[in-house]
Amino acid sequence: MPPSNLNTPVANIPYFTPQHLYSPGTPKELSAKTPTLFTPLQIRDVTLRNRIIVSPMCQYSSASSGPDIGALTDWHVATLGHYAIKGAALVFVEATGVQPNGRISPNCPGLWDDAQIQGLKRVADFVKSQGALVGIQLAHAGRKSSTTAPWVSTVLGKKSKRADKDVDGWPDDVKGPSGGADQAWDGPFDSENSRFWPPKALTTQEVQEIVQDFAKAAERSVKAGVDVIEIHAAHGYLLHQFLSPLSNKRTNDEYGGNFENRTRLLFEVIKATRAVIPENMPLFLRMSSTELMEDTDLGKQLGSWDVDSTIRVAKQLPALGVDLLDVSSGGNHFGQQVDGFNTKSYHVNIASQIRNAVHAENLELLVGAVGMITEAEQAKVIVEEAGSGTAAQLENSIQAEAEAAKALTDAKDGKKPQADVILIGRQFLRESDWVFNVASQLGVDVWWSSQSLRAAGLPRVR
Repeated sequence: MPPSNLNTPVANIPYFTPQHLYSPGTPKELSAKTPTLFTPLQIRDVTLRNRIIVSPMCQYSSASSGPDIGALTDWHVATLGHYAIKGAALVFVEATGVQPNGRISPNCPGLWDDAQIQGLKRVADFVKSQGALVGIQLAHAGRKSSTTAPWVSTVLGKKSKRADKDVDGWPDDVKGPSGGADQAWDGPFDSENSRFWPPKALTTQEVQEIVQDFAKAAERSVKAGVDVIEIHAAHGYLLHQFLSPLSNKRTNDEYGGNFENRTRLLFEVIKATRAVIPENMPLFLRMSSTELMEDTDLGKQLGSWDVDSTIRVAKQLPALGVDLLDVSSGGNHFGQQVDGFNTKSYHVNIASQIRNAVHAENLELLVGAVGMITEAEQAKVIVEEAGSGTAAQLENSIQAEAEAAKALTDAKDGKKPQADVILIGRQFLRESDWVFNVASQLGVDVWWSSQSLRAAGLPRVR
């Protein structure tokens, strides 16, 4: 009889790592008192161990040329794997270009070639070995492509910088719904000061090829072992560019003009993607619910993408096989009136509005809120509006964050949550233990990784 190995390995990966006794980030005891934030959520055939998701965050850490162009690296294994160890339920790989010129920068990842599958598989293998799910955000940057990593532009005192051919950029192949020097993201092109390249208009055939390339990238994601796919239609990237009358000036085909035509590409990408992935695989969509231009002179003149537009789309998503709408804002015009990334509870309130509108018609669509909690003051606002506590009683930032996250997803005692999940980005960069710290503040005793159990009961140093 072979000896028993009590330190059971995770199966089906090419190296040894122990199977955790219990999945990190899950409560040691589930009861009626457990906050919804720490209860599991089943979407099709996959189950999130809690309601906390790591947002896709650009890392600018893939090769810009050569045989490894666009491939994920050990940096991604270490970074994304760490979030899985620390209890997040679903960890997203950053915006991944479905075409070479669909990357935001030359150092962003891509999935336009089978050679890029292996790097993604290595990330997926490790994230899943830690009990989390792995997702990928498929994207095309459109007219916002061929820029450099932000730390390069920061040195120059700019928010962003164009990537020229000398750093493997593609200034002659930047594409968008409309073309010309006046269609650069930051206004009429100025070779000295513009931060983005002027785009060329996509032909109808090129638009249709993009649809197919989203589908092909989705198939590669499945081969790599990804659990969840998200389509990126936010932040002024290509699909968002087509949605907005501010950036879509097409008049020569069915992809420009009225609402139906401007949404056509998005719906075709959704349908093509859903058709090639397994029936039991969840499909998410990220949208900028508003581009924050409604009150500008330009927005009043041309129209803009707003919350009502997003609600019109959201009501069509369940029939198309989309399971969750990931609600963000802005990014399509330099003249936007609000900085959606730094506005207290902005996305939370919009997510709640969209969720209520969809559910009012008895449609099933999960809604996620991004840009959640970074400061105690922001958390206090969310808690007060949710009616779940007194702001004056919140003693410190992590307690405020914990209470806000709890209130946002609270579905206990017949309450209507503002969102079904929360997507956390930069706060994980600041504080990788965020899941554990929030659990502690909420009085939820959660499991840690088996290797960390010896430290789980020690006081937290902050």
